[in-house]
Parts: sequence; structure tokens; C-alpha cells
Amino acid sequence: MSDLSEIIEGLDGAELHGDAEGVSVLSLAMDTRRVEPGALFFCVPGVNRDGHDFAADAVASGASALVVERVLPDVSVPQIVVPSTRAAMGPIADRTFEQPSKRMDVFGVTGTNGKTTTTYLLRAMFAAAGRQMGMIGTTGIVVGGQERDADSTTPDAIQLHGLLRDMVDAGDDSAAIEVSSHALDQKRAQNVRYAAVGFTNLTRDHLDYHRSFEAYYQAKRLLFTQPGPEGQHFPAAINCDDEWGSRLFDELVHAEREDVPVWGWTLREMARASVSASFALLPDGASIKVESPVGDFALKSRLRGRFNVENVLTAATMALLGGLTPEDIQAGLDAVAGVRGRFEPVEAGQAFTVLVDYAHTPDSLEQVLTSGRAICDGKLIVVFGCGGDRDRSKRPLMGRAAALGADLAIITSDNPRSEDPVTIIAEIKRGMRSGADIVEEPDRRAAIELAMREAEAGDLVIIAGKGHEQGQTFATETVPFDDVTVARDALEAAGVA
Repeated sequence: MSDLSEIIEGLDGAELHGDAEGVSVLSLAMDTRRVEPGALFFCVPGVNRDGHDFAADAVASGASALVVERVLPDVSVPQIVVPSTRAAMGPIADRTFEQPSKRMDVFGVTGTNGKTTTTYLLRAMFAAAGRQMGMIGTTGIVVGGQERDADSTTPDAIQLHGLLRDMVDAGDDSAAIEVSSHALDQKRAQNVRYAAVGFTNLTRDHLDYHRSFEAYYQAKRLLFTQPGPEGQHFPAAINCDDEWGSRLFDELVHAEREDVPVWGWTLREMARASVSASFALLPDGASIKVESPVGDFALKSRLRGRFNVENVLTAATMALLGGLTPEDIQAGLDAVAGVRGRFEPVEAGQAFTVLVDYAHTPDSLEQVLTSGRAICDGKLIVVFGCGGDRDRSKRPLMGRAAALGADLAIITSDNPRSEDPVTIIAEIKRGMRSGADIVEEPDRRAAIELAMREAEAGDLVIIAGKGHEQGQTFATETVPFDDVTVARDALEAAGVA
């Protein structure tokens, strides 16, 4: 419980309208369905709805005060007027939940691809060091070792600080969180303090929201340039082999950061990077040799593909910044055989390989197919599609990656949402002017079944786009759908299991 007067204290640009004397805040909410008696309700303007229009409903449900961007007439409770209700949520939630990120080491990872795998690796590395780490990301939430479902990659500021508080209460001494570009742009991660932050890469995605690569980059950049609540900057681990990561590294190195370390890693010859590495892909993973500020050491990972070498290096560099030893890092890698929906094998005794991966951008699909080609003795079959109501410009680029990287490309539905899958497939095909044989099958289950029937001994089937997801979203409903389960069923139906 907090007094409203304490919440207002020190809040930038806040003006109180009404009497805060004796007003207590028992909870926080930005959705009227979550308003309880004594709640502080945030009136957040959205794309389709404005929270200010629901202020009366919140008060009727028991809200004791409102956070608004303009004074609302005929409201019987105190109003805190701020320049941005979104920006105010983080500081207020941080204070209400007693600054949980001060009580643990938080590691934030951003980038287009690799965030989930990097956080999984971090959690394993910290566990090997005897630490208990919580996790927040695309595939779910872990608090005190117990899993919870996640609605989005990075939850809103109220939920985020509340989860960090739950972790502290459950005995977690650290946390690894995926910080999306949407979250950074919408200020969901305000007032989180980090032990280290990491940048994986920046490739084409979410341009329906950000509109340009530059705007997309600037959103990601906020994790590294926006000072923490006490004005501090955070140690950073950056992929310098990525064009945008190299730019970010240069910008941070030349900025005034009061000797806060910025460690870039590279697989190339690059004198300015702090961590350099070489690697060899193995049938069962990869071996990596690392030169770092703490000394030279070797690592072995069971995760396959060059892109996973990159994920290992991001996690390892962040772990070193967080005080772990090379021995802790290797012990953590030993514990990770795979990550749900990331190059995940489907084994049913078949004579060919089946992998399920979340690759849903042109770059990630290209990387997955390139890594697949390296371990494929026969033909490479890919099943993929593109999501509806999202960035249409990436569709022909996805098609081009599939046509150039596979021998047989089966184009199907991803999450079509309100769009006609046939229209999406037609836009994908515009980029497929040469290369693979092409088959169109809008029904995703039928497409996966077709791939299993077409595959022979030594072939590789990659089912891309949905990875860990447990449903397929259409215009009016989301139906249960798990690529791994459907693939296993298809193997049995094809009689090759």
C-alpha cells in the first residue's frame, strides 16, 4: 500500500488536481477489467481507444485516483496530470513495488533475432554459478523456478515491475528479460536498472509499426542510451558483426558514459572489439575459441548453426560483464541441449531430420536455411509463411530467402489474422523468381504433412515461422496449433516414424 502523496513526490512534470490527503493506492491498473478498490488507474491513449474515455468506469469499479494527460471534468477522485501516462507508469510502478530491480541483477536483451535463446543461455549460465535467475520473454515467464504464460515479449510497466517484485519475493537474485522495440518505444521498461544490456542484431521486422529502419534502430538504441532512474548507464555487450550493432558500439564508445564498459564481440578481425572469437560448426553443435578482457578460453555448445554461435557470444559477453567466469559459462552451455521452438528437432525415428524454428524475418529464415544446408546431406525442404496484418514489405524477401536457400519451398499460412492466406502467399511468391521448387498449400497442417511425405533419407525439413507458438490466429479466433506436435503426427501418418 502507498499513499498517493508519496507516489507523486519526485514524479517529473506531475500536477495534482484534487485532494491527495488520506488517499491510499492498493494496486495499479491500465485496464478497467483489472481495477480493484483502491487502484490507481492510468488513462493511456492508444491507437484505437483512449483510456481517458474509461475513467468513469474505473472510478465506478473503485479506483481511488487517476493518472491522466488532461484534467477530466466530473471525476470525483484525485487526478495526477502528467505529460505522458505511459512514461509515468514505469516510475510509479517502480516505487509502488519498492524498486525491485535494485534488489537483483537484471540483464536486458534486445535485437530482432536471438533474444529468447540468449536469455535461456544466460539463465543456464547463472544457474551453473549457483544463482537463481527469473526470466521474462517470448516463450514465457519464470518466477522462482515456476513457469507462467506470457502475453507479449515484454509486458507493460505495471506487470514488468510487478514480476520483478514477485521474483525478489520468490528468491530470485537475478533476471533475464527480452526487451522488444515496441516496449522501448512505448516506455514499458522505464525505471528498470540493469546489470548489463545486450544487442543481438537488427534485421527487417516490425516496419509496419516503426515505418523505417532508422526508427526501428532508434527504438532499440534506447535500451543503451536512456539513463536509468538514478541517471546511470549500464554495461553493454554488442554484436559488432551486425551493421547496426557496429554503429551502436561506435556511438556508445564515443559517448560520455563515465567509464561504464561497452564490450563489442566479433567473429572477424576487429581491433576495437573487446571480445573476439573463432568457431567450428560440429554435427552436434559448435566449438568456440574466445579472446576476452578476462583471458582466453574455449567453449563448446550443443546448439547448432552459426546464428547460435552468435547467441552464445552475446550471452557469454553479458555473463562476463555480470561477473561470471568462463567455467560458469561452459557449465551453463553444457546444460542447454536446445531452446523451445529454436532449431528444435522433432524425433520420431524417421530417416530424415525435422527442425522447428521461429524464423519469421528474411534474415532469420536465411540464417536458418544456411545453417540447415551445412548439416543436410540430401535435399532441404522448408515450410513457411508470413503473418497477416503485419509488415507486407518483408513477404517477397522471405520468399527470396526460401527460394535461394531450399530445394523445395512449401508456402503456407503463418498467422493470417484478418488477411486472406492466398493473398499473402501471392505476395511471398513475388520474390521467388529462381531457385527452389515451389508448392502452395494454404492449410498449414496439410503443408507440414506434405513435407513429411516428400522427405527421404538424408533430407532436412525445416518448419519455420511459429516456433514455440501454441496457436494459429485467424480473423475471429485462435485455434490450437503446435508445429512440433503437428510434425510428429504427420510423421506417424506418413508411416515414416
